[in-house]
Amino acid sequence: MDDQKGHLFVVGIGPGNLEEMTGRVRQALEQCEVVVGYQRYIDLIRPLIDGKVVIESGMGKEQDRCAAALREALTGKKVALVSSGDAGIYGMAGIVLEIAQKKGIEDTGAIEIVPGVPGFVAAASLVGAPLMNDFASVSLSDILTPWETIERRLAAAASGDFVTCLYNPKSAKRVRQIVLARDIFLRFRDKETPCAVVRNAARPSQKVITTTLEDMPFADIDMMCIVIIGNSDTKAAGNWLITSRGYAIKGGV
Repeated sequence: MDDQKGHLFVVGIGPGNLEEMTGRVRQALEQCEVVVGYQRYIDLIRPLIDGKVVIESGMGKEQDRCAAALREALTGKKVALVSSGDAGIYGMAGIVLEIAQKKGIEDTGAIEIVPGVPGFVAAASLVGAPLMNDFASVSLSDILTPWETIERRLAAAASGDFVTCLYNPKSAKRVRQIVLARDIFLRFRDKETPCAVVRNAARPSQKVITTTLEDMPFADIDMMCIVIIGNSDTKAAGNWLITSRGYAIKGGV
């Protein structure tokens, strides 16, 4: 695949609000003729893709969408494959590159990964500055990753005193994982450790809850949430979470 045969943009559209989308992503969407994506994410960008060919599908069809995007690009079209947040963070970039590799597509210049604002960055901005020092991100979905592996990663993040962002914390079928994750962190962190639950960051139905590790509101958590667990240097200040980097803040500054 080369520029004469087509081009595939793998784009991260950000957390959902069009104002949070980068200029480079907008340019890619303007250039493309075909847009491929999950229905929910396509709905978020419909004002920008009017008149383009749209291929959309539901949850669990990630490989099908990647294959469809590659097929369209191989026919000579400019194609955008859409992810929320950043395409390289729990997104479509890795899947499409693995499929391209298996298909023997070696022209890496014809597949362009266009970064977007990650969901955890948008979520963190709504509660202040919780990610000011080292942090980790862990998905609690055990559909593709064994739960034993996830538990080891949670324990490593907790014992290492990383501020931790939890993706896919709870679904209709997966209700115990967030409870187990909280319990793992309670082995290493004070029960009053500041936390935040951010639902639909940067979207009209956005909801932000600041809480503690002990009082984490499981009933308010679902797949649309990102949970942020502070570290030993994270402080709550009103509705802000602030993680210190160690600066000696002088009075009167």
